[in-house]
Formats: sequence, C-alpha cells, structure tokens
Amino acid sequence: MTDVGRIALIGGGIAAASAAQELRRQGFDGAITLLTRELDAPYHRPPITKALLSDPAHDVQFASLDWWSDHDIEVRTRSAVSALDVGAHVVTLTNKQTLDYDKALIATGAMVRRLAIEGSALPGIHYLRTPANAHKLREEAAVAERIVLVGGSFIAVEVAASMTAQGRQCTLVMQENLCLERTFGPTVGTFVDELLRRRGVEIIGRSDVAAFMGTDVLSGVRTAGGAEIPCDLAVVGVGAVPDAKLATKAGLQIGESGGVRCDSQLRTSHPDVYAAGDVCEYYSVAHGRQLRVEHERHAAAQGVTAALNMIGAGRDHAEVPYFWTDIADWARLEYVGAARHWDEEVVTGSPEDGVFTVWYLDGGRLVAALTNGRSDDLDLARSILTAGPDDKVCARTLIGQTG
Repeated sequence: MTDVGRIALIGGGIAAASAAQELRRQGFDGAITLLTRELDAPYHRPPITKALLSDPAHDVQFASLDWWSDHDIEVRTRSAVSALDVGAHVVTLTNKQTLDYDKALIATGAMVRRLAIEGSALPGIHYLRTPANAHKLREEAAVAERIVLVGGSFIAVEVAASMTAQGRQCTLVMQENLCLERTFGPTVGTFVDELLRRRGVEIIGRSDVAAFMGTDVLSGVRTAGGAEIPCDLAVVGVGAVPDAKLATKAGLQIGESGGVRCDSQLRTSHPDVYAAGDVCEYYSVAHGRQLRVEHERHAAAQGVTAALNMIGAGRDHAEVPYFWTDIADWARLEYVGAARHWDEEVVTGSPEDGVFTVWYLDGGRLVAALTNGRSDDLDLARSILTAGPDDKVCARTLIGQTG
C-alpha cells in the first residue's frame, strides 16, 4: 500500500460510497472524508423511480449512520465543493472551509436535463433525482387521475409503469417512435411499447412537448403538433448530463461525452485525482474505446476500482457494464455491454411470449446483449465480450446454440 494518508471523496452517490467501503475493506487506515451537497448520506437511486413511488418506508440508504462512524469515515452532508486545487491538493467548500488530500475521487454524478419551455415553472411538474422528489410525486399522485410522462427512456417508462400499476391514467409523450428504442433498438422498443399499451398506457411517439399548460398549477401538456393532453401531474425524464463543472474548473481533461476523461485505471489527467460513476469517461479495455456509463451497478464497480488504485493497486477497470430495469412487475430487462452502434440484432427465444434475448452484433462481433427472462444468456454474453479477438469470431455460433 502506497504512502497515502488522506483521501477526499467528492460526491454522495454509490461510486463514492463504494470507494469508501473498499478502502476500509483493503485495510486502509488513513483519513477518508466524503463530501456531498446532498441532504442525506449516500443512498441507492434506482428505487426513486420504482419502489419509493409506492412504499414510503422503502430503505434506500447505502449503509446506516452507525456504519459510517464505526468505520471511521467522515460523511459531510450539505457540503458542496466549490473548487479543487489539484496542484496544492486542496478541496474548498462553498462555505470556504478547506480540506487537504493526498488522493481525491471525483464522483459528482450527473444533472437532470430540464425542459426550458413555456409553463416549465408550474407546480405539478416533477423531475426525479432524490428520495424527496419521489416522496413528493407519490403524495401528489395519490390524488391525481391523469399523469403525463415526458420522454421515452428509463425514467419515463419506469414511472409510467409504476403509476399505471397504482391505478393512474398515464400518457407517455416522446420524440422516439418506440420506447427505449434509442438505447436498445427496434426489437426491444416494440416489446416495451406493446407491453405498456397492453397495460393501459397511452403512448404518443414522434412528438415534442412544446408547453406545459395552466395558470396557477399544471392542467395539461401541449405538443409541438398542437395536441393538448389534460393532466394533473407531469414527470419529465429526458436524460441527464455529467456534472463535470468542478473538474472543468480544476483544469482536468474532459472527454467527448462531457464526462471527466480517465485512463483505464480511472485516473484523470492529474495522477492524484480519479473519477468514478456517471461523470467518469474512462478507457474500457473490454471495449477498446472511451466509455461513460450511467448505471448504479457500474458506478459501484468503478468506486471499487478507483479505491484500489488510489492505494496503489494499478488495476484496469475491466468490468463489463451490466444493468437492469424493472417495468413494474411486468418485465425485468437485463443488459450487458455498451453498444454505441450495431448493424444486426439476433433474437433467441420469443419476444411475443416475453422470454427472449437480443444479441447486438457489429460486423459479426458481439457488442452487447439484453434479456427478459433468460438471465443465463448474459453469462455467455460476458464470456464473449471478454474473450480474445479470435474467440469473438465464434460469437454467432455460440449464440445459435442457446436456441
């Protein structure tokens, strides 16, 4: 273990929390300070669009408050960082307090993308990022009848399913032709679209929201085509952007995705500063290119890798990205890989029966796989994705054997 005495973890998400946990697991006995602008200690975000919308008592905390103190990890909530002086190795908080460090981790996550359109400040419009957001939506939805979801990706789809399962009438308005199509392609898009429609969700595709209607409170949504959709609430899920403001101000290199550019060991352009989670754009040895992944399980894995490397392990982050999404209790989609583009989708199983796997190929090479109900296929997908070039040529043959 290298001569590192003080580590600053900047960010209150799972990446920073996992890094802290791994440092203590490895026997690091120096000072660990976790700095977050959040009101609470680190928590899990996936339940915000699912379990918390129906169960206010659902536990989202990464660990108990006693756990942090028992492991001698200082967690400073409501402690936003305003500056990082990488030369002097000093963190400055917005309250002007400073903290010296030997190694630092930037795990500032991503910021919700907000719509700047007419009526966007009306009460009744929701963005989901924190447990408090979920609690407020749940309380207001309890007395609502109609809800409009804006967007065709994870948040809109998950919330539409959660609210429909609770008896609300939901309309989903999106630019895409099919739900989740941009991320997973037409096969999965068709499956999800038909699933939601069968359960009663109205879907309006190829449409932009031009305005939120209402005088004192939200009363409806108007599309760019002029359609007016009455509603009591709206939930906006139109993506997120990496929160790289601190890194940019510190003079660290920013990647093409807008995240903090890192090498394969999650080290930034300064050797004593690392990055992990949604803000991290790293060189993936598994994919042979720079990659930025916005999913909790991968953020946790990156927190572990960064922790190991801050104390001298010198380990590449070779994790194959994995994530899952629950669409109420109607479907669970699981995905491995990080397909930026592909030219062929090989389907095994039956989307019509709801048990299938989509294998994404690019030039005959497997780049990702998604399944609903065939989790064992993902083990094969991982083995192909991490195999050498000669083995990858056999991908189609191996896939064919799954039936």
